[in-house]
Amino acid sequence: MMVVQRVVPEEIWTRLREFTQARIGLGRVGHSLPLAEVLGFQFAHAQARDAVLRPANFLELVQGLEALGAKTVEVHSQVRNRDEYLRRPDYGRRLDEDSADRLRVLGAREGGGLDVVFIVGDGLSSFAVEKHALPVLDRMRKYAAREGWRVGPVVIARQARVALSDEVGGLLGARCAAILIGERPGLSSADSLGIYLTYGPKVGNLDAARNCISNIHPTGLSHDLASHKLHFLLREALRLKLSGVALKDTSDQVPMLPP
Repeated sequence: MMVVQRVVPEEIWTRLREFTQARIGLGRVGHSLPLAEVLGFQFAHAQARDAVLRPANFLELVQGLEALGAKTVEVHSQVRNRDEYLRRPDYGRRLDEDSADRLRVLGAREGGGLDVVFIVGDGLSSFAVEKHALPVLDRMRKYAAREGWRVGPVVIARQARVALSDEVGGLLGARCAAILIGERPGLSSADSLGIYLTYGPKVGNLDAARNCISNIHPTGLSHDLASHKLHFLLREALRLKLSGVALKDTSDQVPMLPP
């Protein structure tokens, strides 16, 4: 019977595992990894693939937002299918013609006086937006009400890339656009959500014009802390009329208040 061999005592690895999700101290059986570790790796890889390829189910998100009193509008990028989404990122950065027309009409109706529009995009992890978008948006709507911000309808975007928020925000005439989007899954987390904030959204903005809050998932950034950071950055973006590299995240110096 082969036994798992470890060069370093198990108690040391146990202590180190408290600080990381990385696969450390796996041990070996002969010249190979233990079977449990091999199967665990294969399972994590399968979860990552599913997160990317599985279509997002936005039904519960829309129902949850409606229960909070939020209006929603669904749009689609120029991507026709998931294979094209992965091969042509540029198509995911622009709305299809029908979606652009509908937002143009909605923007004219709103009168261009929105402070912020929140967008939820499937991105590269359907799991992430299904699990984490609603709790963050719930908190942000409470922060917005406290600040007196005028918030547009939540835009649900399919086959979306980050820069799609530029066109959405521009068409709705919003001062800021914040997109909550599924991040590229890794082998330790397949449900990580990212948030990208842009002041003055318009087609052609560079990534340097955005602020990013990433790694939002149970063993990463919590919903409370992510919302606190977004609230801080959004308030400063509206005050200073800028975002991106010129806007520094010093939210850790500000007490985190409940929304």
